[in-house]
Amino acid sequence: MSETAQTATPQDPQRLHEDMHEVWGNPRGLKALTIVNHTTLGLRFMVTGMVFFLIGGILAMLVRTQLAFPDQEFMSPEIYNQVFTMHGTVMMFLFAIPMLEGLAIYMIPKMIGARDLVCPRLTSLGYWCYLFGGIILTSSLFLEMAPDSGWFMYTPLSSGEFAPGPGSDFWLLGITFIEISALSAGVELVVSILRTRTRGMSLDKMPLFAWYILAMALMIVVGFPPLILASVMLELERAVGMPFFEVAAGGDPILWQHLFWLFGHPEVYIIFLPAAGIVSTLIPVFAGRPIVGYRWVVVAIIVTGFISFGLWVHHMFTVGIPQLAQAFFSAASMLVAVPTAIQVFVWLATLWLGRPVMKLPMLWVLGFLIIFVCGGLTGVMLALVPFNWQVHDTHFVVAHMHYVLVGGMLFPLMAGLYYWLPLFSGRMPSERLGRWGFWLTFLGFNATFLIMHWTGLLGMPRRIYTYETAMGWDIFNLLSSIGGFVMSAGIAMVLLDIALHFRFGRPAPRNPWNADTLEWTTSMPPSAYNFASLPRVDSRHPLWDDPDLPRTIAAGQHDLAVIDHGRRELWGSDPLTGKVREIIHLPGNSWWPLFAALALAVVCVCLLVRLYPLAGFATLVAAVFLLRWSWENGAHPRAAPDARVQPGDPPLHSRTMDGPGLWAMSIALLANGSFFLSYLFGWFYLWTVSPEWSMPDTTPLSLPLMVLAGVALSVGTLWLEKLVRGLRRQHDHGLASGLFMVTALGGAQVALLIGVIWQADLAATETAHDAVLLLGLIYVLLHAALGAVLTLLQGLRVGYGYVSAEAPYEPAVVARLWRYNLVVYWIVVFATLVMPMWLGGSA
Repeated sequence: MSETAQTATPQDPQRLHEDMHEVWGNPRGLKALTIVNHTTLGLRFMVTGMVFFLIGGILAMLVRTQLAFPDQEFMSPEIYNQVFTMHGTVMMFLFAIPMLEGLAIYMIPKMIGARDLVCPRLTSLGYWCYLFGGIILTSSLFLEMAPDSGWFMYTPLSSGEFAPGPGSDFWLLGITFIEISALSAGVELVVSILRTRTRGMSLDKMPLFAWYILAMALMIVVGFPPLILASVMLELERAVGMPFFEVAAGGDPILWQHLFWLFGHPEVYIIFLPAAGIVSTLIPVFAGRPIVGYRWVVVAIIVTGFISFGLWVHHMFTVGIPQLAQAFFSAASMLVAVPTAIQVFVWLATLWLGRPVMKLPMLWVLGFLIIFVCGGLTGVMLALVPFNWQVHDTHFVVAHMHYVLVGGMLFPLMAGLYYWLPLFSGRMPSERLGRWGFWLTFLGFNATFLIMHWTGLLGMPRRIYTYETAMGWDIFNLLSSIGGFVMSAGIAMVLLDIALHFRFGRPAPRNPWNADTLEWTTSMPPSAYNFASLPRVDSRHPLWDDPDLPRTIAAGQHDLAVIDHGRRELWGSDPLTGKVREIIHLPGNSWWPLFAALALAVVCVCLLVRLYPLAGFATLVAAVFLLRWSWENGAHPRAAPDARVQPGDPPLHSRTMDGPGLWAMSIALLANGSFFLSYLFGWFYLWTVSPEWSMPDTTPLSLPLMVLAGVALSVGTLWLEKLVRGLRRQHDHGLASGLFMVTALGGAQVALLIGVIWQADLAATETAHDAVLLLGLIYVLLHAALGAVLTLLQGLRVGYGYVSAEAPYEPAVVARLWRYNLVVYWIVVFATLVMPMWLGGSA
């Protein structure tokens, strides 16, 4: 958009807000289930996360009760293992990540000057998958079928031989279902931060919290797929006998550890980074000055994200890896302390140079600084291989983990909740109750886990359900248990304070903390559209520069203050400079995300009870719902009832070649690529490491059929690229027929791949080689089918007028998938056919 474009200034701001509410407002009653607004969904994520937090806390107190005295029979060993496993699972997968994602979903559009996230129905799908997956997983507790192999589910303890019941299946299927939610939010947040910042908000003017969330979301996109792959492989082993982790059949149980910690160690920083973002947001506000070293913090965020993916073997020093690898990962584990230390020193310098005001949120920030620094010191100790050997699998590791995760996540989260409570409710928190809650939590936490370091050094293993008096651990466990109940009282006090505050808290003034970021320019609580008009940002501290901004925004004195077209609009901006490029129009409330999530939940339940035909049918139903959802997009009348724009404004995104769907597809393919690279890692790992791996002398796959399938894919990709180039030149002659021909080529690839699998006659339940090979073939087959179906839909949309030279960008989105399929397919051919023939079955 040109800088001279006119901005509409309504004569009646009240009428403007009424019209905005008509378009953006949330329905009530049963239709509230269709809401896609980020504010409502962010709150739902956080409230649901707090419920799971309470469940996880109760499980923790059961553990501490069992360990308070020696020779206890409060719980049987079987129940204790279930409680222990579910405590870690709930806290890591159902509380920590979803809670922080919920806060990000709620806050990010408000901070970057947007009215919503860029793919609101994807956010809705993510929430429902999270809710249903969490219910399925926690229901195993009440059915007394909970997993009991530890929250890390190491094989072979979680395999069918040692865990024959459905407990491991609950974990594997439930967690995979929940991961859909995490990846949905990750894709959503990355695209929204990069493409929907308000006019003028270049990357170097973006709030630090948005930088932290951008890094977190990208790490989720790259870090979660390895666990999804591992879960799929283990569930296939348990359900149909594909021996990925059985040594005798050529598998290796250590492969599970590699795949799990490829996810697990980055997850520590996925949890830490948004919490650190809260700290970097609050300290400048309560110090009364801009943060020291903004650029240093940004560099530290990026470096932390990169290094965190090189630390996974940090958790595997005792499994027998080579000494050179131990030295490398030990050094990397210590190196990651450098960017973390940069952030700590920046925070301290900002406090030192400012005039800190010790309000309640700052109390939690100081508690975080103390606890997290202590956790970081023990982390450096654990990075030393000889020390790690001594304390591995003891309570020392448990204590360190809680200092890093609880200190590094829970305390900043509480600081953020207290800081943003006036925004949520329009009321101020109680300083008295809040301070009681803080001190009980802080003292109880340290009493629990500081002492646990000592029990670990005395040799207490982490997964025993009881112990003898002669071990000398009695008094320490009793004190830890007392500390745990004190901490629980503190958390209860905080929750009571928050609950009472919504009813009895005193009304909050506008911008009560004198903050500098845009979320405080909205009403308290915010409207469904956040901003009646979208402001221009010229610095990192818009509210400090212009304290009158809340009034002028509400009065419609800035951009996009016209709503008579009936669209939900926000700016589409340049990822680097923040210059406006297009108007992004968002879909409204919809049932499709809920229906799709329900169908996926049915798939999950059917797999649990081994009703595979019904699971297959439910999968098809879910696919139909998702495809029907995609139909109401782009130039569809329900997505853009009026394509006109104001004079001087840029075009709608659906009339360009660079809409948010293209970016969402790219980020989704990044996650897909991480999944595929994890598969390749597993293939080469088993080939080179597994002692019983057996490569056949000749490949079981038909090389001619594989090549023909690749040729069909290659020709289809090139043809689709030609059609997209034509659309870029405003040419759509023969577009529909071309798309149908590309669909036919995709169908030919699918048929040829089915023929390859049929002719190969793989012994997938007897050897890991054939199992991994079949998994790769199914992967490329499913992607081929998806590419063909999406291309067919594009051809149909041309007939309805939803895709044309005037609305050209959707085929470009599908073309990106075809490009990905082309690259992946030929890599699979090279890795599974060509390389074995060259190397003769040995690497």
